[in-house]
Amino acid sequence: MKVAGVAGVFASTVLTGALVWAQAVSTAQTSGTVKDQTGAVLPGADVTLTQTDTGLKRNAVSDETGSYTITNLPIGPYRLEVVLPGFRAFVQTGIVLQVNSNPVIHAVLEVGQVSEQIEVQADAALVETRSTGVGQMMDNQRVLELPLNGRQATELIFLTGMSAPTTAPGLNPGVRNYPTVEISVAGGISGGMTYLLDGGTHNDPFNNLNLPLPFPDALQEFKVETSALPAQYGHHSAAAVNGVTKAGTNDFHGDLFEFLRNGSLNARNAFASSHDTLRRNQFGGTIGGPIVKNRLFFFGGFQGTVSKSDPSTIIAYIPTPQMLAGDFTAITSPGCNSAGRQINLPSPFVDNRISTSLLSAPAVKLVSYLPTTTDPCGETRFVRNLESNERQTLGRMDYQLSDRHSLFGRYFEARLNQPTDYDGKNPLTMSNGTLIFRVHSLVLGDTYLIGSRTVSNFRGTLNRSKIPKLVPTLFDFNDLGIKAWVYAPKYTSLNVTGGFTIGGAGGTEGHYNTTSFQFSEDLSLVRGAHQIGLGTNWIHSEMNRLSSTNTVGPFQFNGQVTGFGLADFLIGKPSQFQQSNVSVFYPRNDYIGLYVQDAWKAMAHLTVNAGLRWEPYLGVYSKRGIATHFDPKLFTEGVRSPQYTNAPAGLMLPGDPGWSGTKITNPQWKNFAPRVGIAWDPKGNGQMSIRAAYGIFRLRVW
Repeated sequence: MKVAGVAGVFASTVLTGALVWAQAVSTAQTSGTVKDQTGAVLPGADVTLTQTDTGLKRNAVSDETGSYTITNLPIGPYRLEVVLPGFRAFVQTGIVLQVNSNPVIHAVLEVGQVSEQIEVQADAALVETRSTGVGQMMDNQRVLELPLNGRQATELIFLTGMSAPTTAPGLNPGVRNYPTVEISVAGGISGGMTYLLDGGTHNDPFNNLNLPLPFPDALQEFKVETSALPAQYGHHSAAAVNGVTKAGTNDFHGDLFEFLRNGSLNARNAFASSHDTLRRNQFGGTIGGPIVKNRLFFFGGFQGTVSKSDPSTIIAYIPTPQMLAGDFTAITSPGCNSAGRQINLPSPFVDNRISTSLLSAPAVKLVSYLPTTTDPCGETRFVRNLESNERQTLGRMDYQLSDRHSLFGRYFEARLNQPTDYDGKNPLTMSNGTLIFRVHSLVLGDTYLIGSRTVSNFRGTLNRSKIPKLVPTLFDFNDLGIKAWVYAPKYTSLNVTGGFTIGGAGGTEGHYNTTSFQFSEDLSLVRGAHQIGLGTNWIHSEMNRLSSTNTVGPFQFNGQVTGFGLADFLIGKPSQFQQSNVSVFYPRNDYIGLYVQDAWKAMAHLTVNAGLRWEPYLGVYSKRGIATHFDPKLFTEGVRSPQYTNAPAGLMLPGDPGWSGTKITNPQWKNFAPRVGIAWDPKGNGQMSIRAAYGIFRLRVW
């Protein structure tokens, strides 16, 4: 399925960075002009940018207009040096390149000997004056030091000034991925966000939300971008979140941490009767450094989170010994019902009594599994377990093969265990099964300088998530004396209005496993006043889903026969029973995006950006040929499946005309997305940027 969106024209005056044209999205670039003291441009100057943490050097030569551009730079602190015979060397420190930043740094050379130098030690002003998008950076200081509930880095997206939580209907019920934060940026839908980590895709194929982000000590920074993103961006339409993990440097760095949250240390809420009971421990550490100085670096980190709290007391009403003897006089009295009035069972029942011969044997058997109560109204109280344990592990290696070639690899694993709330004794405590979340993410990156003005950047990504939901052992129909088929033995789902509940959809077995592969290549070419970018992105997504929500055959007793739910239950008169087979779904999808874009410096203070992206929709197919397609047009025409003539009109199945093989949807090839915009620096001093842009963006749901 595919939805098209259009970003309108906008103009803004900003003093913050935005995004970068024609480069890998997890890196940065810089550009500028070399002039003398009179303002004349200086071609042929040697420009060297050195990453002070690792010793990485990148070089460029100013062209006939005195301009230089250095692309695809790893983020971090840099030192700029400009040398030209007959002039003093120009050195500027304090340059910090952030993810997708594009600062313009000019150099002014003075006449003198090369051995002499002019050094600017003040921090460089990193104001974006070339691109057309709108973005907000969350640098490492903010990631580490801002108060963050649960140390969940995704929550920091809300601080970007254009983000808000959303509760709109979507694909996320809260049990099929973690974290379950749904975010809308600039009014876009929550499923329209592109998440990138170290340049690789980091979206969950099931619902288009993000996979877990690393804990703050392992996350270097991230950036949220929206509006007129360049043609390099695609796949989703609302916004892009680009994160970068920490990497090793020439110095050893690390930390150990322990964060404790305990209700005993907190002041009581003024509106609460007691202190909160949350007990959460978050502990771990990081370490990074050189293996071979200036060549090979490592970084690793771990965080564990143990969270427990005392659950609140839950009240339910179960059959009493009097009710099992057919006496319902107490439970129907004014003191035992919320209406505060007398309830009378209808005919043929007399004096709120039911003959024991009318009681259902399976219902009586089920009551034997419940706790006993001495309360005349059948009240019983219990609690449900509340506990979760999370582990995050990250490892990264960076290798500088030569001045032209660098590699890196990063592996990230996140585990979250949520044990069942069943205490092993009382069936009333059972509402959720055991959830086991496993997320694995691997990214490999290769950056190669084909020439001083041509850079290749490759990313290979593998993401894998496994989310099984395990069923605890209770009892099933057959244990109650009901001969029935059950998919998951020893499990029951039942609800009695005004009484009690056992089990439910949250406890049924389920498996939601997703896999995605990605290969992307971005090529950046600097040719005179043009910075050209072209590339391709291929993502293969798979989902294996098994749901057994209704296989257990849930019963509902709402009192429609006797006017009292517990009475209906005991005489075996359900208001609803539904059962279905297990639901399985194995969709597969291939995404391809190709783009070309150009950032043309038309004038000294004006940059024109233009690009075109092609995103053909290749359609969704099923691994096992389990697929149906409903066509409204065929429905109105009364067309039926030639193979299954009793199927409803408009419902086509694999093998029908136009739906051969295992495909679920047909491809669409004419999906072009043009992008065009301008960025104007009116004063030419890098202090202001006015932008206007137009673009078409497409959202790929599946």
